[in-house]
Amino acid sequence: MTDQQATSAATPNFVSIERAQDYIGKALGSSPWLEITQERVNQFAQATGDFQFIHMDQERAAKESPFGGTIAHGFLTLSLLSMLSAQSPTIKIQGCSVLINYGLDKVRFINPVAVGSRIRAHFILVSAVEKSPGAYLVKHKITVEVEGKDKPAMIAEWLGMSII
Repeated sequence: MTDQQATSAATPNFVSIERAQDYIGKALGSSPWLEITQERVNQFAQATGDFQFIHMDQERAAKESPFGGTIAHGFLTLSLLSMLSAQSPTIKIQGCSVLINYGLDKVRFINPVAVGSRIRAHFILVSAVEKSPGAYLVKHKITVEVEGKDKPAMIAEWLGMSII
């Protein structure tokens, strides 16, 4: 994705279900860069109880892991989608009174996120369908890029239910 595409803010957030169809398969834009700090990783470990040394012990991770230092939890990267999407052009259905996280169809952790690196999320609209009167299921494909890396950190298909 080019920097011009990554910084595009031309995609509207709220559109009709009919207009949403025009965006299917198109890149909507990207979030700003976010640095992954050791403090954030430590806070996530506290919240989840996942204290594996590859996340917590910089010295040991440098010596005993293939990563050269500590890395973020995959689920930390996944959980950051809420914040990254709030800062990004994603499609929401016009008139929506509430947007509910409906889950994920697919998630793949492809490349580790080293502590100190920066990530950003790129959004593509996959589908937008009416599931029942006043309830619209919107699916975005999200690719989380690690600055300077060829392979993304994560690719996910995220579902949101827009309730009118």
